Amino acid sequence: MSTPLPPPGLPVTFRPTVTRAVLLGLGAALFVVLTAGALLTGSFSTGDRITFTTAGLVVFGVLALLARPKVVATEDGVTVVNMATTRKLAWAQIVRVNLRAGDPWVRLDLSDGTTLSAMGIQPGIAKQQAITHARALRALAEAHGTGRSAT
Repeated sequence: MSTPLPPPGLPVTFRPTVTRAVLLGLGAALFVVLTAGALLTGSFSTGDRITFTTAGLVVFGVLALLARPKVVATEDGVTVVNMATTRKLAWAQIVRVNLRAGDPWVRLDLSDGTTLSAMGIQPGIAKQQAITHARALRALAEAHGTGRSAT
C-alpha cells in the first residue's frame, strides 16, 4: 500500500486536460474546415454557406460541452461541474472519493446516501493524471471533512 500524499494547496482545479485539448482542438478544426469549405466553394448558395457555418458552430458547441467537466476544491468545499450540471458541496458532505478500476470517472459518496459523478477526473486518455487527481481529492476530503478513503 502506498503512503498517503499530503493534500495539495487550495484552491485547486482538477480537469481532464488532454481530453479537453483534444475535444476543443477537434471542434475548432471542424469549424474551420466547414466554414472554409462553405466560403471557398463557389457552387454553394448563401443559405448553404450559412448552414455549413452553423453546423460547424453546433459541432464546436457540443464538443465544448463535452470538455466542460471539472472539479474545483476550495476552503469552503468542492464544486463539481459536469456537462450539464454544477453542484456545490461542503467538505462535510463528501464521505468517500472513489476511482476504481474500470470506472469512467470519480464518484463521490455523499453524506445523504447518494453518489455524485465527478466527470472532471476521468481516466480515459490520461489514466495516471486521473489517479493522481483522485488521490489528491481524497486527501483533501480526508483533511477538510469526514471523508474516508476507498480500498
